[in-house]
Amino acid sequence: MKRSKIQRLFVYMMVAIMAMSIVQKPAKAESTLDVKANAAIIVEASTGQILYSKNADTAQGIASMTKMMTEYLLLEAIKEGKVKWDQMYQVPANLSEMSHDLSLSNVHLRNGGQYSVRDLYEAMAIESANAATIAIAEVISGSEVQFVELMNAKAEELGLENYKFVNSTGLNNSDLSKYFTEIVGGAEEENVMSANDTATLAFHLLNEFPEVLETSSIPKKTFAEGTEDAFEMKNWNWMLPELVYGYEDVDGLKTGTTDFAGACFTGTAERNGMRFITVVMNAQPEGNETQYEARFKQTAKMLDYAFNNFTMEEILPAGYTVKDKETLPVVKGKEKEVAIETEAPLQFVVKSDQKDQFKPKFVIDEEKLTEDGELTAPIKKGDVVGYVTLESENTSIGYLTAKGDALTSVPVIATEDVEKANWFVLSMRAIGGFFADIWGSITSTIKGWF
Repeated sequence: MKRSKIQRLFVYMMVAIMAMSIVQKPAKAESTLDVKANAAIIVEASTGQILYSKNADTAQGIASMTKMMTEYLLLEAIKEGKVKWDQMYQVPANLSEMSHDLSLSNVHLRNGGQYSVRDLYEAMAIESANAATIAIAEVISGSEVQFVELMNAKAEELGLENYKFVNSTGLNNSDLSKYFTEIVGGAEEENVMSANDTATLAFHLLNEFPEVLETSSIPKKTFAEGTEDAFEMKNWNWMLPELVYGYEDVDGLKTGTTDFAGACFTGTAERNGMRFITVVMNAQPEGNETQYEARFKQTAKMLDYAFNNFTMEEILPAGYTVKDKETLPVVKGKEKEVAIETEAPLQFVVKSDQKDQFKPKFVIDEEKLTEDGELTAPIKKGDVVGYVTLESENTSIGYLTAKGDALTSVPVIATEDVEKANWFVLSMRAIGGFFADIWGSITSTIKGWF
């Protein structure tokens, strides 16, 4: 994130009136949504179900929302034991100089000073400190350039589709080239992602490393407290309940602003057991709003829409049977059919006025059937014979990941064992079938006489 002296002064002024701020609560329910931004998306956080999207597949500038990828890679390195929280980093002269650039978001790092990875991480997550972010990149990969390679590789692994990372911070490369001789990409290039990819990154970050919220929810904190390098950090997420545009239950995640990207924000809030992720890119001011206000006002609008209109519903219970598909025929079994039902409940997020639009559809596993459409004994209780999914003429269900897509269906299983019949029973059935065929032929012939 970049900021001028005027912007910094504005921040301090706004923070000074925090005590007078009123925490926003959801407004009355609105059934439609129009987000004033170049791109936007809302997803349910546990499944990645997409509830609203606008121009969500077009790659755009993401500014400091980039730091979510740096956070992900750091938390992954911590988990794998490659990096430790108390590991110390010694600041080189160029990074120290950059940390004192007042046009950039930073905490001041002393030349030759040593700081723990935890301190640097908190500076990145709370203050959006750019020099501290590069320090983390160097801790993980040895250099910013090598870290960028890791970022792009991880993006591919996570299934992102419309993205390009050229640095760890989200700054324009022109800001980095003042302090580094080697950069990735063009001289004026910045990181880009689509709103869909940004939400996907946030989805993985929250679900794989939920501890990120412990830091992203901190409104203010002292960097390197108790040392000569102490620096008062203030969270750029002004939607935290304690801050200027406080919104009830918001606890993350990352803002971003550059001239190229505009004002961006990936937000998240949890209430009554439901968590939503929102992304707004290049938010457009309305009336006398600033771009900083716009991204929060548009996010509040999106969260109002999500909390007021969507609920997690059980559409089908466990043990559900599809009409006219309560059993399947069985060949070579002691019984000639087997009862089937859904293995588990089928639930997902639905809009309040859309629950009744979904109809169950049974899809059988054709590979388990004979040419005559029968299952072959033996069959074990719990064997999967197909699945039930939901269809709607008016509503489509989309997910960020393939794993989410699987949530729109539930396995259908056999409810009992069907043992294979012994040779005698099978022989008698064959004989009975033979004479039944002969008798059928005779009766057909006699009928033909008359």
